[in-house]
Amino acid sequence: MAPVYNQPPLLGGYLMKKLALVLVAACAVCGLYAASTLPVAPQGPVPASSAAAWEQRAQGITIIRDTWGIPHVYGKTDADAVFGVMYAQAEDDFNRVETNFINAMGRLAEAEGESAVYRDLRMKLFIDPADIKAQYEKSPTWLKALMNAWADGLNYYLYTHPNVKPRVIGRFEPWMALTFSEGSIGGDIEKVNLGQLEAFYGGGKTPPAADPEADDVEPSGSNGVAIAPANAAGGRALLLINPHTSFFFRAEAQMVSDEGLNAYGALTWGQFFIYQGFNDRAGWMHTSSSVDAVDEYSETIVKKGDAYFYRYGGEERPVKSQVITVPYKTATGMAKKDFTIFRTHHGPIVRQVGDKWIAVRLMQEPLKALMQSYGRTKAKNLKAFRESMDLHTNSSNNTIYADADGTIAYFHANFIPRRNPKFDWTRPVDGSDPGTEWSGVLSVDESPLLVNPASGWLYNCNNSPWTAAGSSSPKKADFPAYVDSGSENARAVHALRLFDNRKGFTLDSLLAAAYDSYLPPFASQIPALVKAWDRLPADDALRVKTAEPIALLRGWDFRWGVNSVPTSLAVYWGEEVSRTVGAEARKAGVPADDYIAGAAAPEPLVRALAAACDRLTADFGTWKTAWGEINRFQRLTGDIVQPFSDAGPSLPVGFTSSRWGSLASFGARPGRGTKKWYGTTGNSFVSVVEFGDKVRARAVSAGGQNGDPASKHFNDQAARYATGDLREVYFYRDQVNAHVERQYKPGK
Repeated sequence: MAPVYNQPPLLGGYLMKKLALVLVAACAVCGLYAASTLPVAPQGPVPASSAAAWEQRAQGITIIRDTWGIPHVYGKTDADAVFGVMYAQAEDDFNRVETNFINAMGRLAEAEGESAVYRDLRMKLFIDPADIKAQYEKSPTWLKALMNAWADGLNYYLYTHPNVKPRVIGRFEPWMALTFSEGSIGGDIEKVNLGQLEAFYGGGKTPPAADPEADDVEPSGSNGVAIAPANAAGGRALLLINPHTSFFFRAEAQMVSDEGLNAYGALTWGQFFIYQGFNDRAGWMHTSSSVDAVDEYSETIVKKGDAYFYRYGGEERPVKSQVITVPYKTATGMAKKDFTIFRTHHGPIVRQVGDKWIAVRLMQEPLKALMQSYGRTKAKNLKAFRESMDLHTNSSNNTIYADADGTIAYFHANFIPRRNPKFDWTRPVDGSDPGTEWSGVLSVDESPLLVNPASGWLYNCNNSPWTAAGSSSPKKADFPAYVDSGSENARAVHALRLFDNRKGFTLDSLLAAAYDSYLPPFASQIPALVKAWDRLPADDALRVKTAEPIALLRGWDFRWGVNSVPTSLAVYWGEEVSRTVGAEARKAGVPADDYIAGAAAPEPLVRALAAACDRLTADFGTWKTAWGEINRFQRLTGDIVQPFSDAGPSLPVGFTSSRWGSLASFGARPGRGTKKWYGTTGNSFVSVVEFGDKVRARAVSAGGQNGDPASKHFNDQAARYATGDLREVYFYRDQVNAHVERQYKPGK
């Protein structure tokens, strides 16, 4: 038998010591990544030896597609399961697999043209192929085997499907897996503003800063809820997995091996680990965190001749520079742009404020991130899961955990640099002051953490952790301010209403809570509107015009529904108020709810209702339009950016944007040339799980498993998705065998 540290991780203490030695070696080649042009992936004929090896490995792998088209991949080794799941992903949507890695490696412009040049430049500031390749070479044996299998599975798919023409990546290489290793839909790198980056390196005009509190911004994030056995009717822990992403960003799969792997859930296209899901003993759900894990440093620049220096302490250090080349596609072939980029020891320069250059510092640990992302899928209890968290690379997410032992836990964001609390870390700090340096990272115990809270439940919906378990929540005063920079949101208010002081949960009632139709903001705002209407004189024209809509809203229970006209009125009114009264509230520094409730003059609130009625009438012929006639789910093509058409088939959706406190989120807007609103983001994968001697689960994904409109699984989950009717998850082999649509070997 091979030594334990050469096997896929079970994350025991002995293994962690071995990994620490590997990481010390890997960090010797780590540094701030500055990329030149990524080499074009090798193409051309596949060596016969490679094809033979792929075919031989494929014989030991079984893929079973269940009746929903979801792949259940079985292999002797974890590497076999990785090979098989990558082959299956490529079958379902190779375009999304390739596009994620084109973007991750800073090569999007090679496929999409000059418009993507600065997106690529941003990636190349942090991703250096030479460094990534060195980290691959220093990877532990078990991880290298998985990366090799990852590339082999994709390459075998291309070998057996010569009609599929990659846009950029003609041959996948194992090191590439390290360029996209964490799984979030928007990684830390995307916090660098592209407009400001272009202004600095492209000589463009600096764009105005976006208002992060603008009321018309669609909220992003996810919901995670864990229920302890004491609060569950069956005496078993329950878990709600509910990521909110752009639609079709992840797909479902199960990965099983004889080496202890048995994980089911949502994986991001192109990655070989279940990102949000469960194994036979434990489950995990990541929610976008409001942690401050990215810092900006204001650098004092001194120019001497043609060279730049920056002040640090009592010295002047040279600013490092490098030329980065970004190739891009044109109508006549490939072109390129060269950029001289700058960096200090804090990180790359990404913008300028006055005479200061701003450097950005963020987590850059792709090797550890991949180890953690894969390792947690095999963790069967809290101890093993906690050891995966000790790698500290799940930088932008909080994590909700539950297991068959009855344990539930909340882990706050997993990468929190230790900083001097005297500085305001929400703004650029003085890069010349050594006191602004990071001092390692906070341990799990030093971060907000909950294990089996007395409340018997916990949740996160992208809000601060200070209400994560009701009265059992962590205390804000016990932590530095930079641990969390967020606040409560409407979903948090809703969740507290649903879960606090409530027992007897089952899978069904947890699912019902996930789709509870109450909309908390309107419960306070609509009474304020009605009160404002009541204050108008009886013969006021505005009062007369809005009398009938007010009568409907006065009797409304503040719940969404496909047949609800008040939901339509409230949402259209809410948007209009956000553009008018909401702007005044932000200017006054008062929460919108409080400002609306205390509005001195009634006319603005009622005028917004009149405008909402006019807009509804213009778009649909009458303001008496049911919400389901407006709010629709539609999937017409396999395009990553979806087109929409009012003439095409679509389904009514009752749940609203999470902006209004709906836990089930559906971010919808009118499409180009449409009157109806079509969802593009929000609920993407939903699962409720019960742990015990055996795991039971139900799930649904937006649309379907396959990205090809010709596939029966392109949109076969749409009706269930739109109504919250989750299907049974086939987890155990006997369940899968009872629902087989197709069973085969990769390549066959």
